[in-house]
Amino acid sequence: MEKGMLDLHSVLRWIIIVLLFVTIYQAFSKNKSLKKSSLWLMICAHTMLGIGLYQLLLGRFGMINKGLPAGTSLMKDSFYRFYWVEHPLLMIVAIVLITMARGKAKAFNYKAAGWLLVTSLIFILVAVPWPFRGSGIGRHLLPGM
Repeated sequence: MEKGMLDLHSVLRWIIIVLLFVTIYQAFSKNKSLKKSSLWLMICAHTMLGIGLYQLLLGRFGMINKGLPAGTSLMKDSFYRFYWVEHPLLMIVAIVLITMARGKAKAFNYKAAGWLLVTSLIFILVAVPWPFRGSGIGRHLLPGM
């Protein structure tokens, strides 16, 4: 089950990034379908949050399931610092911004929604464990690769 949750988490990353680009385009072009795309973006982001919190707590390197190895300092170990602190914190901030943008989209405040979505995209791109990241942090672009 853990492998399936991790794969779903990886696939949802791409869906969210594509939806973010579509929604940002719609916000800055003042497209009326922004309400619908922002809703789908928010649903995917909150689903991703639930899966991510499961991975953080009960996954292979989860806080509850495995815990911090003996003799390891959380903030000095780049792997655990990334997956237990940096990645969750930045992604939660990004999801809060996506949720705020959804509220702005419902009120047809296109400019505010667009800038909130751009900011959340930046947070997400920084926090994703891209393959080029060092210290064992990087993950494949797609599951099974």
